[in-house]
Amino acid sequence: MQTREAVIVDGVRTPVGRRGGVLANWHPVDLLATTLQNLLHRNTIDPALVDDVIAGCVLQDEQQTGNLGRHAVLAAGFPESVPAVTVDRQCGSGQQAVSFAAQGVIAGSYEVAIACGVESMSQVPMPASMIPGAPLGPQYSPRELARYEGRLVAQGPSSELMNKQWNISREELDAFSARSHQRALAATADGRFAGQMVPLKADPDDPDAPLVTADEGIRAHVDPEKMASLRPAFATDGTTTAANSSQLSDGAAALLIVDREFAAQHGLRARARFRALSVAAADPVIQFSAILDATRKALKSSGLSVDDIDLFEVNEAFAGVPIMFQREFGIPDDKLNVNGGSVAIGHPLGSTGARMLTDLLCELERTGKTFGLQTICEANGTANATIIERLPS
Repeated sequence: MQTREAVIVDGVRTPVGRRGGVLANWHPVDLLATTLQNLLHRNTIDPALVDDVIAGCVLQDEQQTGNLGRHAVLAAGFPESVPAVTVDRQCGSGQQAVSFAAQGVIAGSYEVAIACGVESMSQVPMPASMIPGAPLGPQYSPRELARYEGRLVAQGPSSELMNKQWNISREELDAFSARSHQRALAATADGRFAGQMVPLKADPDDPDAPLVTADEGIRAHVDPEKMASLRPAFATDGTTTAANSSQLSDGAAALLIVDREFAAQHGLRARARFRALSVAAADPVIQFSAILDATRKALKSSGLSVDDIDLFEVNEAFAGVPIMFQREFGIPDDKLNVNGGSVAIGHPLGSTGARMLTDLLCELERTGKTFGLQTICEANGTANATIIERLPS
């Protein structure tokens, strides 16, 4: 059989808005549709050539129900012949969309695929599991609850279990979170995100509305004393607070993934290739440790070591997650989340994986480095890891 190689041609993302903020008026379908249009316009590719659109979305309720990906394809004006599917691997949904797209290309099912994700946390109701103190939702069956003898909890309380197991202090969590804002602010000021951004108006129905050009949640000034004064969100003696957790957000992102030979034949630049795509699962009580297993699987599959990786992107669902990862693998500060992460930028659940990979690709190119590894923890103890290799221009 002919060996096929999946490559990334381009990645774009919207600015990330706070819940109830600058993107709150956007219907999530239109938010993703505009992102898809921008991606193909930048690459002058006929949308009729797209074999599939794979969209990550987590809160599949109200405006985000009924295969949102297909609705976005139609809203984008793509030919009716372009199919789409919506996937849910919780916080890793956008990254899983990338994996499915790349795997489809490698298998020969696709020549052209778009991996994308969207979440409007302004437009859909928050599930009970995301509200401090609320009971677990109805998706937890009596059998599952019985198996874990009442130990299953929502992600917020799980973050406290993680912090205790890895001996992560409140001071470390707050310092990491402040650094996330500082790095994201510096990246924004330096124009590192500018080339990725989809131009959007704050109100899609108002032609005079201002353009949204930057991530809304990044704080220009972080007050350490104010951060230290916040009450723990999930336990009276806890360490997780609103300031050292990811922000509830709105946003979309998309990547164009094609067969390398197709790219060459159609004048598209192959910017990176996939070296590993992994998924793992671990303890659903702690919930966050599977990123360690997924990373080990990806490294083994790629034949690379931790020392070979130039840049790491670890989703900041809670600040303790990248700190745990850094401790386990001995990652230097200057390789980890160098442009900040979800604590500062925000975490529109279904789109974060695609947003992070877009940023990782652009940062590898900006710095002239070669290998990037991305991993995202997911509710109920699963995780994805992806390794990409920048290709010379």
